[in-house]
Parts: sequence; structure tokens; C-alpha cells
Amino acid sequence: MSERVVSMPAESRGEAPGRGRLAGRRILVVGGGQMDIGEAETPIGNGRAMSVLFAREGAHVAVADRDKVSAHQTVAQIEAERGRSFAIAADATREADVATMIGETLQGLGGLDGLVLNVGIGAGGPWLEGTSAEAWDKVFAVNIKSHMLSVKAALPHLADASSIVFISSIAGLTAGSRLPAYDASKAGLAGLCRHVAFEGARRAIRANVVAPGLMDTSIGRLASRGRPNRATTPVPLGRQGTGWETAYAALFLLSHESAYITGQVLAVDGGLSGL
Repeated sequence: MSERVVSMPAESRGEAPGRGRLAGRRILVVGGGQMDIGEAETPIGNGRAMSVLFAREGAHVAVADRDKVSAHQTVAQIEAERGRSFAIAADATREADVATMIGETLQGLGGLDGLVLNVGIGAGGPWLEGTSAEAWDKVFAVNIKSHMLSVKAALPHLADASSIVFISSIAGLTAGSRLPAYDASKAGLAGLCRHVAFEGARRAIRANVVAPGLMDTSIGRLASRGRPNRATTPVPLGRQGTGWETAYAALFLLSHESAYITGQVLAVDGGLSGL
């Protein structure tokens, strides 16, 4: 099924002006760079779109990524819009790197009241038959352990009434990726989020999950190379999503507009998982 021609609003295209929804906020985006897949004009990814949007909405943003060059490219895009940002190089699967990342964040931002975790991979062959123990451990180290380490290090320093957003996938809600470690780790991320929301509630610290569906991002296009029929999956709203649409969902959950929402999973998938 080919995608219908569907017009997108300015927000979906990343062209809407900032409205001050995060004015004065101090936010760390872990995984705020973007993977280079060798295409000349790759659509913006979730991490870069979130970092740029948060700064556009008035936040001071720390952009952390294991790829230092990519983190600096995100910062350059923010600064081109006269936003406030700085880059941090860190591998979130390494506890020492995470401790350094949180330290540099607190020093650069002067505090922390927003944390977004946008780290994840898919690895191994298809189905259980193609899943090795080594690939399983690698996926869980990135998709679960890195999130736990980051939240563990950040939680004591987060201001009361802060917000944490985990970026996951609808693979955690419904089968379909054909990668068992990926599906299982994304489902596990919702469990980690619920615990963090429970533990943080005493200080009104909220935690929620954004679960994107089929997105036209650099990682999305890379996934389609490995599974070409992914690009023709029928989506009820007639198209794949954009990194900006993931970013606006995260923006809502970071903002005070969602002050009474915690421990929830928000699917951003054009109706794919629900319809």
C-alpha cells in the first residue's frame, strides 16, 4: 500500500515558531545527535528534533551523544536559531561516562529539571533463531541499562516537579519488528518508567514514555533498508511520522501542561498500534 499524499502542519515539518512552552527550563537530551547513514539529505531524527525544539521553546539544552561531532552539529543548529545549548560526549552504557555527563550538565545548566532519554538500537538477526546471547546483551545494555544508569545518576539532582521522558517504540506495545531483543527491551522500558514514576512521585517528579511508530528519520530509513516492506506498511493516517512529531509529544510531557500525567506510554504512530 503506497502512502496517500497527506498535507502536514507546520509543527510536523518543524517550521512552527516557538511559543515559550519551556521558558527557563534546563533540559538534558541523552542521544541528541543523529546517525549518519550516508544520505545527502536525511530527515531530522528524534534526538536532534527534540533538542532543537526544546531550545526553540525557551529551554537551555545540554545535548549528549556518544558521537561528539554529531552532538556539536545539533548545537550548531540550535545556535543558528539563537538558542542556548552545549554538547557533551558520553556513552550512556558506561557508568563512568554517565557520571561525567550528569556533572557536566549540572555545571553547564546550573541545575536540571528535564531529562530525555533517546538511546536505542536493534541488533541481531530476525526471529529467536537469529538472536545470539551476545546480541541480546548488547541491545539490553543500550536500550535498558543506559536508561537506568542515566536516571539513577540524575534523579538526586533533579529539581522537584521535574519531568523525565523515555523515547521508546511501539515495538514495546505490539509485535512486528521481528527482532526479539528489540521488542522485549522496549517493553521493559515501560516497566522501568513506571518504577521511576513511582519513586519520583514523592517529589512530584514525573516519568513517561513516548513510543514512536514508523518514522521517516535517519534510523527509520536504515531500518527500511534491512526490511524494505517496512516502508509500505499501511498506516491509518496515510504516512510515516517525522522526528518533529516525536519532539512535540516529548515537549508536551516535559512541559507543565502535563503536570498530572505520569507513568504513561504515549504512542506517536498515526494510529498504527491502536487501529
